[in-house]
Amino acid sequence: MTATTDGSAESAGAGSESTPGAPPPGTAGLTAGPAAPTPAWPGRAGPRAEYAPPGLPGPLGRPWRPGTGRPTARETERDPARDTIRDTVRETGRSTADLPRPPAGTRPGVYEAAARATRNLLDRQDPEGWWKGDLETNVTMDAEDLLLRQFLGIRDEATTRAAALFIRGEQREDGTWATFHGGPPELSATIEAYVALRLAGDAPDAPHMTRASAWIRAHGGIAAARVFTRIWLALFGWWNWDHLPELPPELVFLPAWVPLNIYDFGCWARQTIVPLTVVSALRPVRPAPFTLDELHTDARTPRPAGRLAPLTSWDGAFQRMDKALHVYRRFAPRRLRKAAMATAGRWIVERQENDGCWGGIQPPAVYSVIALHLLGYDLGHPVMRAGLESLERFAVWRADGARMIEACQSPVWDTCLAAIALADAGLRPDHPALVKAADWMLGEEIVRTGDWAVRRPGLAPGGWAFEFHNDTYPDIDDTAEVVLALRRIKHPDPARVEGAIARGVSWTLGMQSRNGAWGAFDADNTSPLPNRLPFCDFGEVIDPPSADVTAHVVEMLAFEGRAGDARTRRGIAWLLAEQEAGGGWFGRWGTNYVYGTGSVVPALTAAGFSPGHPAIRRAVRWLESVQNEDGGWGEDQRSYKDPSWAGKGASTPSQTAWALMALLSAGEREGKAVERGIAHLVETQKEDGTWDEPYFTGTGFPWDFSINYHLYRQVFPLTALGRYLYGEPFAAAGAHPAAAGGA
Repeated sequence: MTATTDGSAESAGAGSESTPGAPPPGTAGLTAGPAAPTPAWPGRAGPRAEYAPPGLPGPLGRPWRPGTGRPTARETERDPARDTIRDTVRETGRSTADLPRPPAGTRPGVYEAAARATRNLLDRQDPEGWWKGDLETNVTMDAEDLLLRQFLGIRDEATTRAAALFIRGEQREDGTWATFHGGPPELSATIEAYVALRLAGDAPDAPHMTRASAWIRAHGGIAAARVFTRIWLALFGWWNWDHLPELPPELVFLPAWVPLNIYDFGCWARQTIVPLTVVSALRPVRPAPFTLDELHTDARTPRPAGRLAPLTSWDGAFQRMDKALHVYRRFAPRRLRKAAMATAGRWIVERQENDGCWGGIQPPAVYSVIALHLLGYDLGHPVMRAGLESLERFAVWRADGARMIEACQSPVWDTCLAAIALADAGLRPDHPALVKAADWMLGEEIVRTGDWAVRRPGLAPGGWAFEFHNDTYPDIDDTAEVVLALRRIKHPDPARVEGAIARGVSWTLGMQSRNGAWGAFDADNTSPLPNRLPFCDFGEVIDPPSADVTAHVVEMLAFEGRAGDARTRRGIAWLLAEQEAGGGWFGRWGTNYVYGTGSVVPALTAAGFSPGHPAIRRAVRWLESVQNEDGGWGEDQRSYKDPSWAGKGASTPSQTAWALMALLSAGEREGKAVERGIAHLVETQKEDGTWDEPYFTGTGFPWDFSINYHLYRQVFPLTALGRYLYGEPFAAAGAHPAAAGGA
């Protein structure tokens, strides 16, 4: 699929939505000087041979495989079995499974809509068995990619031109850039986009540039931008390093029990902060190709004087701690600092994945490349070359020649959701597409320890990550959904499936936090201190338990026959306590209350709660109250900042499906709200079985980093249509003690 600027989509091949363009990679033709000596430590061979947290042995994971970006020639070869599926689907409008007929009296058009969506989703499957939709965020990814290339001296004309084409296409009439579709202007994104276009040769007096610079000045200029933006500018002397929060590399020496140690941060922040401690310590400045005086409110005084917050406040205390760290910088023992930077460098290299990336996400990879380069790794070093090549796989080349950078890639998540959707839509359990998906998911199981073991040192590994390669950071949400997907598939090797599920369930149970709920990547990652640091103004930096992840775990455990398990009961009790007064649940990883509620209600009913339970009735009433006039549901990202937006926004296919999944599980199939919601999905579906969804319904950091998962618009509507046609995929797995009706 190739997304267009209006949010619609055009078909562009199987598996990934990325157009398989082949412009020269930014590292092509590089001539490297003498390689930096490879740091020596026990067990290391090559860029990464072994990794284990302190005191925790663990062999390296799987070898790198193709399929993490643009398809290779081998990956795009025709698959006869897959072609048979496609041909049958095209001829009959259904899969080879002969989708079961719907109940009598089903609304006209629903079955046909499900069949079209099934056909479309089958067509998207990669020959290896996975699905992946584009993961769209905002232009800071593209701007920072160009700034990285400028910093390393590898920026090329073709990449710059394509990136600039995308960035210009995202600019609004007032000259600004937003961080989600239809959102308000955002200062840091606008500054970074402006600088990237300057790198691409756009003149500062061009109309689109003067509109941007005028808006930036009117909103405080560079001085008002987030810390990350000012770090990027400091790399070229456009901002003074002295005017940035201090990040001492000695942080890596803090034991895990000391407040503000690196394991107090969520894994995504941890992977970013460790390399940035090196950058902060060395304070590099590359020659600037131009000035940015036009982005200051007063170029003579780029940093207006400000007052410290009161000492008795958290902000005031941390501001003064930052001042103390600036003083420490001048007197830091040289040998200690050198050892800290070496330790940080080793920490970074040990966590490089086999495909060259770090954590499967772009921001930590970018900062890791910069940090290692500053530590002496030249561009020809295997670690650096692998890292730079991995960044190329985050590029989506569109039909118009524009190049969009994905912050992350979501094949495991997309594949398990696609398998659930197809199974719930009636595809037979042993269908070749589902079996191939199961094979691929089983191959993605992670059986080595990672950072999570710092908090859970005795726990055996198991589970799945979100990305193609991220063995260091499997996540609980993906693991729960993969187990739910595998349970829907009749695989020819059931013993292999049972073994993987058993390991995943055991690992998930072991990752339960003390309060009974589950976070995404770590257990008990709840310290309030990291979010208060002056440096951490870029979004959520901890990983506390959330209702949506906990709900998915409870649903999975219920289907595993563990609804009565004491650990499941603790998770349910936490969910009941977290219900908002209005009836919904907060959504951490999806937008927002519609997602949280759409996750929790099916989990409670799977655990044996009756539709009449007070918590479920409150949720049903809330969903009915926020249904749009067109029959759909929508919720804007602004609900994360302003509670009055809860459940409000333009109708979207994915959010409509989440609401329907909750209502259907609550026994509302014959209700008016479900009837109108199903009609909305049927009426807004396109002839090819797809839906349009320009709005962002995914969440990286609430409000601060929003995501448009391009496959959400397909998998969730199909899941809702399938459950409307054929009912819930599993009967209640067992009654929970509170399910009889208690609040």
